[in-house]
Amino acid sequence: MKIVIPGGTGQVGGILNRALRAAGHEVVVLTRRPGREGEVWWDGATRGAWEAAVDGSDVVINLAGRSVSCRYTPDNLREMMASRVDSARVVGEAIAAAARPPRVWLQMSTATVYAHRFDAPNDEATGVVGGTEAGVPGYWAYSVEIARAWERAQEEAATPETRKVALRSAMVMSPDRGGVFDVLLWLARLGLGGPVAGGAQYVSWIHDRDFVRAVEFLIGSDLSGPVNLAAPAPLPHRAFMRALRAAWGVPVGLPATKWMAELGAFALRSDTELLLKSRRVVPGRLLDAGFAFGHDEWRGAADDLVRRVRAARAGT
Repeated sequence: MKIVIPGGTGQVGGILNRALRAAGHEVVVLTRRPGREGEVWWDGATRGAWEAAVDGSDVVINLAGRSVSCRYTPDNLREMMASRVDSARVVGEAIAAAARPPRVWLQMSTATVYAHRFDAPNDEATGVVGGTEAGVPGYWAYSVEIARAWERAQEEAATPETRKVALRSAMVMSPDRGGVFDVLLWLARLGLGGPVAGGAQYVSWIHDRDFVRAVEFLIGSDLSGPVNLAAPAPLPHRAFMRALRAAWGVPVGLPATKWMAELGAFALRSDTELLLKSRRVVPGRLLDAGFAFGHDEWRGAADDLVRRVRAARAGT
């Protein structure tokens, strides 16, 4: 198949690019800074010569959008919104204008769309969309609105010959440098991998190889609309970090209060929403469609990721 990945130079794009090329597919990455074979320039906001890559392709997987690993200032939040909505809009316009449109358009979204909650998991059918929770920072609602606008841009695109899926993805855990697992493992190795703010908030995650397999499954399925890409066993932060420490062999992890988390997030130029929001998300539609996870429990997934990190650092 010919697969086009707008915004495919980030961590998740790298994971998909490697796996899909290894499987024998032709992969074209749309990026603002092309420099490698298979990369084509685009600006993520306007139509242009890049549309030729979309016309005649089999699948488009749009990952474009400003990284959420930043301080959630008003300017950064506005940039997150614009980069996601604009890219989804122009991808939809390119598909609509194609003489031979792709049969599938997978649009990245986020599990952040769901409410901060502890009482029950969020699946696609019964999950509660966030934005109106009490007792959480007001700007968290804007993150939900970004997700809703992102999905709405895909929904409103006039692409009748192309099946559309919104990927409500949890954090993708991979051994790659600079990814979320790399940061969490670094904290654990420093002895800082204890619970944050009590650690009751749920962590939703997906192993990188299951993420790839789920994308391949969705390409071959008939599913459309929102689909949660998350392992079926989210767990509280304290248990999540305990399993990560055990996988590396770190006996203890210092706990952190909210204000300590704020200082750490500031130093890392990130935001505490990524740590403090309870994302209890489960993959209802994937499981109902018969998808089988290779890593459905965090302890085994963490062990596998740590083995791969150590193997990469040993050069084996």
